[in-house]
Amino acid sequence: MDGVDLPERIGDYAVERELGSGGMGTVYLARSRGGRTVAVKVARPELAADPHFRARFRAEVDAARKVGGFHTAQVVDADPDAAAPWLATAYIAGPTLSGLLAERGPMDEARLRLLGAALAEALQAIHGCGLIHRDLKPGNIIMADDGPRVLDFGIARALEATRLTSTGAAFGTPGFLAPEQAQGLEVGGAADVFALGAVLVAAAGGQPFGEGTPMMLMYRAVHEPADLSALPEGIRPVVTACLAKDPAHRPTPRALLDLLAPMSTAKPTPDAAAHPATEVSPATPPPTLSKTPPPTPTPTAVSAVAPTATAGGIADAATVSAHPEAASGGAGSPPGKRSVGRVVAAAAGALLVLGGAGYAVYSYDDTSFPPATHELVLPESMVDGAYGRDVEHRLPPDPLPDDAGRKGATHYSADYTVTSAGTEKGVAFRTVEVYGSSGRYKDPEEHRDGLMDAMTLTGSETVSDPPRTIRPPGSDVDIRCETVDAKTVCGWGDANSTVAIGFTPSAPLDVAAEETRRIRAEIRRPIATSTASP
Repeated sequence: MDGVDLPERIGDYAVERELGSGGMGTVYLARSRGGRTVAVKVARPELAADPHFRARFRAEVDAARKVGGFHTAQVVDADPDAAAPWLATAYIAGPTLSGLLAERGPMDEARLRLLGAALAEALQAIHGCGLIHRDLKPGNIIMADDGPRVLDFGIARALEATRLTSTGAAFGTPGFLAPEQAQGLEVGGAADVFALGAVLVAAAGGQPFGEGTPMMLMYRAVHEPADLSALPEGIRPVVTACLAKDPAHRPTPRALLDLLAPMSTAKPTPDAAAHPATEVSPATPPPTLSKTPPPTPTPTAVSAVAPTATAGGIADAATVSAHPEAASGGAGSPPGKRSVGRVVAAAAGALLVLGGAGYAVYSYDDTSFPPATHELVLPESMVDGAYGRDVEHRLPPDPLPDDAGRKGATHYSADYTVTSAGTEKGVAFRTVEVYGSSGRYKDPEEHRDGLMDAMTLTGSETVSDPPRTIRPPGSDVDIRCETVDAKTVCGWGDANSTVAIGFTPSAPLDVAAEETRRIRAEIRRPIATSTASP
């Protein structure tokens, strides 16, 4: 940018240029009076106006200042009471781990062990101050000359206290999310250990939960074993333990150090020389979590085989990421691009629909929920045979845990493709993706919006048609539609179902809304009277 709108100073720091912007606000490269470079994150006006944000921001900054260790980007200054609260962290030069892997390829076992030990030390320092990272991934790790550095911790509690999104769920990156995060539950330090294991798989050239949509990646994290085939044999047992479904079965960072670097004489080789500095950008806000967590489990042992049990008690709060790969919309972003940070946080709302039964038990007053009168079904064909179900991309119905806004719900997911009958009828779409759940909802449109954003998360999506609410003739609910990239997504939320439907190729919103009305009429069916009120 040309610098016209740059503030001259933030606190005692002279601003040099903007590094980026995102959910928290704007990040600037600045210098102290003594010439030290820092990254200064300045809160957005709506955050600054929220007294809950300021109070939580102050508490989190106080904790983050205490984080030391060799492998973190230290918080050096902050002013929670400024007109626009800000936080300054050390500016770390070097490529991200993801950038380094793209340039130089996978790491061998020796480097994987050094990387894992460095990350374990970083987590030990972060957790020791009562913080949790929650978004550890290759894009949040800088490979500096003196070893890996973990970016972005210490402000998530403050952001959690705001309601900048309407999702009410957890924050993180699909593919690195622990099962308890994919449940939308509060998390403890064990979630960071799970992410560390996923990072090591990525550093070995693999993908722990394969490729696919965010929904697919989150489903696999909850229900399927990780793919460890890229890892050298010698390190697989340790990573297997990190990726245990049950957080109580994962090793602590201290135990990981004993497993990865039992001898303290090894010298790290960061492979980061001669790389340009990496720019940091603002954190993205996680939505407020509504559940009260049970006691935190204490991991005591490392298992060489990933347990099959579902996640148990989770506790404590979180911190979030502040890096270009975790938040877009900064300097140089093309017009019309949606903020990745906003979409990631919004997509997290869909995490709530991916939970398996048995993760948590809740008891809520039945009278506060609407009666259950309808349920979803996903037939083999829809709209008079125009679309046939794709058997290669189906997931089984998945019971969901009750929470303060949902009771007795089940998640459904299926893809459909146009049939010869549909082609003859001249339907507008080749494929139809259906994600949704049926149950009893206090605020169904909130769940709908999270689902819609989850379906459009790519990291660089372009909004062609902004969201619009449409009531097609014959519909008894409003249908919300938007076009993102080459896909038009519509959704509805009623007392008994929340659904998002993705149509390709894109089409006018009115056309997609009408097709959504027709699909809703076929997949939303009455419940028999005898089972209408579970």
